[in-house]
Amino acid sequence: MFRYPNGKVYKPKEDIEKRRKKSITYSNRGMTLEDDLNETNLYYLENNIAVIHKKPTPVQIVNVHYPKRSAAVIKEAYFKQSSTTDYNGVYRGKYIDFEAKETKNKTSFPLQNFHEHQVSHMENVLAQDGICFVILSAFDEIYLLEAEALLKFWSRMKNGGRKSITMDEINVSAHKMTLGFQPRIDYIKIIDKLYFN
Repeated sequence: MFRYPNGKVYKPKEDIEKRRKKSITYSNRGMTLEDDLNETNLYYLENNIAVIHKKPTPVQIVNVHYPKRSAAVIKEAYFKQSSTTDYNGVYRGKYIDFEAKETKNKTSFPLQNFHEHQVSHMENVLAQDGICFVILSAFDEIYLLEAEALLKFWSRMKNGGRKSITMDEINVSAHKMTLGFQPRIDYIKIIDKLYFN
């Protein structure tokens, strides 16, 4: 028995044996798609492979409260404009622009996850001969879907067709990627096959 200097008995919060017997769970240990991509992009940058960054969301700050000189609290802010896609940069002299999207849907990828201005931006990138794509996390897999393929599904929806991309369509149209250690999501490997062979 241990006692504090004030005389109270020390009671451990949890017995060491109980802690050892607890089953180890790995659920929810994975990072989000965005975290995985940020880690991948940092790897690319540090190894002089590519320069790809997450685009900051443009925000207009309207009201700031200064409770003291060293601290400022933003009380009111607005998005300046609609954002385009999540990431952009350069690889082997080519402009790269892509969006990252996730779904928990088990049978299809809803096109409502995309916004009109994002699709329009992708069309503009392709018109300038840039490399544009979407990285999808769906059906417990990671895929690279080229913007050209997404535009076909988007056009189908706009013409009254299906409002999602089926799992089978993704498996045919997209490029499946496996998660790795470094880089975590090696999308440059797919880009090399598609554009630099």
